[in-house]
Amino acid sequence: MLTKSIYKTPIGSLHLISHDQYLLAAGFSSFDELIKRLDKRDQSISVQSQKRISVISDLLDDYFDGDLKALNGISVKQPGERFSQSAWKAMRKVSPGKLISYAELAKKAGSPDAVRAAGSACARNLVALVVPCHRIVKTGGNLGNYAYGLKAKEWLLRHEGALQ
Repeated sequence: MLTKSIYKTPIGSLHLISHDQYLLAAGFSSFDELIKRLDKRDQSISVQSQKRISVISDLLDDYFDGDLKALNGISVKQPGERFSQSAWKAMRKVSPGKLISYAELAKKAGSPDAVRAAGSACARNLVALVVPCHRIVKTGGNLGNYAYGLKAKEWLLRHEGALQ
């Protein structure tokens, strides 16, 4: 059974979908949008709503209360090609308050020439916030894009101390 929950944040409602202790999706869109992007096997599992998801909601509380490393305690699983998986793993190693470029992400993911693929991995990231694609910026420091809007990206980066 999958569990879905809405977590209220200062920048909007974060929709969460989990299975066992894994966060499968997190986004500021709708459950329908997130479910469409899940692994096909996960899409076929029934879904129950809960007010909070044990451990995951608590760690999100900690993050928004200022423990910026709390997100590291959330286990995630999402479908994707080998390079995307490497890029998402590399994103999780970018500390709160730090920014890296798409080029640096490509290098950390094992393919220095795959800058566009690094950008695509950010765009396809199904576990927003926890897999911190908001910490990836263009070369030169321009914030670039964010699936949930530049205002949300700016707020998150300010919260983490990367922007003043």
